[in-house]
Amino acid sequence: GGPRRLLLVSNSTLHGGGYLGHCQQHIKSFLGEKVKRVLFVPYALHDRDGYARTAREKFESLGYGLDSIHESCDPVEAVRKSEAIFIGGGNTFRLLKALYDNSLIQEIRKRVLEDGIPYMGSSAGTNVATISINTTNDMPIVYPPSLQALGLVPFNINPHYLDPDVKSTHMGETREERIRQYHEEPNTPPVLGLREGAMLLVEGDKATLQGVTGARLFLRGKKPTEHEPGTDFSFLLIDSNLQSL
Repeated sequence: GGPRRLLLVSNSTLHGGGYLGHCQQHIKSFLGEKVKRVLFVPYALHDRDGYARTAREKFESLGYGLDSIHESCDPVEAVRKSEAIFIGGGNTFRLLKALYDNSLIQEIRKRVLEDGIPYMGSSAGTNVATISINTTNDMPIVYPPSLQALGLVPFNINPHYLDPDVKSTHMGETREERIRQYHEEPNTPPVLGLREGAMLLVEGDKATLQGVTGARLFLRGKKPTEHEPGTDFSFLLIDSNLQSL
C-alpha cells in the first residue's frame, strides 16, 4: 500500500505543443523510475485503437511501456495487475459509462486508494477521479448508470476552465454561472476550475496546484477565489462539504 498519488491534468494538449507535451516533465517525476508500464484507459474516445497509439508513442518516448485496457480480454484483471493507471480525455459520459459497464469503479478505487498505485487523469480522466461528473463540460451523449465517479478526491473539478471573454458578444452562460447553478443545489462539494495548462498533484493528504496557469476555486455560498501555481489545496482533501469555510 501507500498514500494516494494522483496527477490530475486539465488538458492533454496545450496550444502550440504536442500530446501531453506541456506536462511531460510532471509525468516523469510523478511516475518516477519504479513504474515500468502504464495501463491506459481510452474509453472516452470512440477510436480506442488510434487513441492508444497516440498515448503509447508519448509514454514510450518518456521511457514507459503502455498497455491499453481495451486490448485486454479481462479489464478487471488488467486493473488488478497494473502498476499505474492513466485515463485520457474525451467525452466524460462515455468514459464513465464504460467504467461502470466493465465493473471498474471499485477496482480502480481499490488500486489507487488502498494499494497506492499512481493515477493520472487528463480532462475527462480528471473529471472521473472526483466525486461526480456533474461539473463536466461535455454533452451527455450516453447515459451512465450514475453520475457518481471514482471519488479519489472529495470535491469536483471543472477541467478546461474558461474565464469570460470581456470582448465577446456571446450572451450565453459563462462557466462561472454554470458552476454557481450547481452550487444552488444543497450539499454540493467544492469545484476547482482548472485552466488549460494547470494540474493538481495529490500525494497522500497534500494537494498542490502545478502547471503554468492558475485555478479558480468555487465553494458553495462563497465568492470564487483565484489561485496561482504552487497553491496548497490540501484543505480540499478533508472529506466534508466544507460548508463551514
